[in-house]
Amino acid sequence: MDIRFLESFVEVADCDSIAEAARRLNLTPAAVAQRLKALEQELGHTLVARAGRTVRPTASGLAVLQKARKLIEEARDLRAIAANDLPAGELRLGSTATGLTGLLPEVIASMSQRYPRIEFFIRPGASMDLYHSVLSEEIDAAVVVQPPFQIPKSIEWMTLREEPLVLITPEEMEASCLEEAISTARFIRYDRNQWGGQIVDGYLRQHRLKVREWLELDALDSIAALVSRGLGVAIVPDWSPPWPEGLRLRKILLADGKHRKVGVLWRRSGPRIVAIRAFVETCGATRW
Repeated sequence: MDIRFLESFVEVADCDSIAEAARRLNLTPAAVAQRLKALEQELGHTLVARAGRTVRPTASGLAVLQKARKLIEEARDLRAIAANDLPAGELRLGSTATGLTGLLPEVIASMSQRYPRIEFFIRPGASMDLYHSVLSEEIDAAVVVQPPFQIPKSIEWMTLREEPLVLITPEEMEASCLEEAISTARFIRYDRNQWGGQIVDGYLRQHRLKVREWLELDALDSIAALVSRGLGVAIVPDWSPPWPEGLRLRKILLADGKHRKVGVLWRRSGPRIVAIRAFVETCGATRW
């Protein structure tokens, strides 16, 4: 039985969508559907069925789902154990959007040269979701915003970058102070469900700043693009390059604001700890 077929089935079950599972696996929906069909033929039972716009496991699919997860995990562990203390096997990583563009490409390029026996799987997502994925061992490590609470002893953290808050305004906008800028223009808020957005919200509350709320978004590059078009102002962390090209912005440092700390989160132990440590060390040596 091909483990990759089981991985496709588990992703579809988790996502309730062949298209989303294909995106996470970096495959086409047709390829995922083909894997599912081959697995069903091998097992002799239908594993998933459409329910409206979603795809859900059948009774047979639910019966094998837990065992499939265990088999996938054991296969990954075997590759890592057989490497005999050399970084090898599949390394499952998570990252926020800014980490995906600002850090991971260089880290993975460096690791691919030094550790060619490591295979990479990357899950994009919000910091909170990725934190829980590390905690539940769905992924091995993640580049995220530092959690605003104490993490358990089974998890380790290393700060890679501290990002101060900045006010961004359209390039042509003139304002003598922060209060004037945010009181005269529409305010585009960084999503308060994001840990970074909570830092911005705390700054507004601490300084008792009243804003003309217009939009609330979780995508920093989209916020910057809207501000560049003259549609408002925003307070955001000064995230790592690259920023979107062609922006026409003014960036004003808010020196008295709390910094957003971005770093890597990983489990202290496990069969893939050698590869995880290699990833952490490479992150620490990479400038971004």
